[in-house]
Amino acid sequence: MLKDNLVMLRNLHGFSQEDIAEKINISRQAYAKWESGATVPDIEKCSRLASVYGVTIDSLVKSETGEGIDMIPPAPQGKNIWGSVTINDRGQIVIPKGAREKFGLTGGKRLIVLSDEEGVALLPAETFEEKMKEVLESAFMRSEE
Repeated sequence: MLKDNLVMLRNLHGFSQEDIAEKINISRQAYAKWESGATVPDIEKCSRLASVYGVTIDSLVKSETGEGIDMIPPAPQGKNIWGSVTINDRGQIVIPKGAREKFGLTGGKRLIVLSDEEGVALLPAETFEEKMKEVLESAFMRSEE
């Protein structure tokens, strides 16, 4: 819900109500009413809020939940948060349906498993291989110069 997302995003970004009110040119009291659910912003103000928080208007007004998670914060624009998955006894996971559909993940699709100290990411093998080819070609061209 919008009011919950406003509170969550403001806290995630470390802003006060006054900070946000100044950024979108309204009073702190007006913003406080949005967070309490007493009133809602018009579409222009929603657009300003989405811009400040780096999210889409759509994700600003929708609430997402996940298994074991009360509420998932809106993802930054161009990014997605698909929810949580559980690893079964055989070490397998089921990728959420929305993610499978968006990226055309069907049986037999190859994925590259990437990670850093914070987590794991999956990338379609074709995309990874294409990027690696570009990097290698660029490096080869630079070495010839």
